[in-house]
Amino acid sequence: MVNRQMEKELKKPLLNLPNSLTLARLVSIPVVLICLTFPDRMGSFLAALFFTLASLTDILDGFFARKYGTVTVLGKLLDPLVDKLLVSLTMIMLIPLGRIPVWMVILIIAREIALTGLRGIAAGEGIVIQASRLGKYKTLLQSFALVGLCLHYPYFGVNIHVVGTVFLWGALILTLWSGWDYFRRFYSLFVPGRS
Repeated sequence: MVNRQMEKELKKPLLNLPNSLTLARLVSIPVVLICLTFPDRMGSFLAALFFTLASLTDILDGFFARKYGTVTVLGKLLDPLVDKLLVSLTMIMLIPLGRIPVWMVILIIAREIALTGLRGIAAGEGIVIQASRLGKYKTLLQSFALVGLCLHYPYFGVNIHVVGTVFLWGALILTLWSGWDYFRRFYSLFVPGRS
């Protein structure tokens, strides 16, 4: 049964609409990073614009994959990887610009690496630990934060950097909270005598 399901998934075309959107997001990462090497108002605006467009493709690829039943093995692997690359590399580029504290970046990236490891262990045992709502809210706040921190400059009398920093603090709290929740669920599944 498992082999038939795997065969069925492997026979699906790799370059469907959701996977194409994920690849577009992958291609947008160096564009965002290049824009951030020009930290003036225009470079910052373009970085925020391309980051926003890339984030929207993340929403759309999941929507289309579910709507048309075009979930593929490649998509399952590539989608979360590209998301982590987009967020992590953008945050790293913002460090030397003085727009994000390095300790926050370390905590957020360390959480992502640790959870990826736990997911790999669980998957090896045939167990899928679903992402929680906390994790989804964390991703949303992270996206808002990074758009604000990329923009950086005031617009219409609003200090966008401060707005981005507020969202970043919210994202950090949810990052730690959802990470703890994930570790707790992992522990209850894999430690004998726990439920």
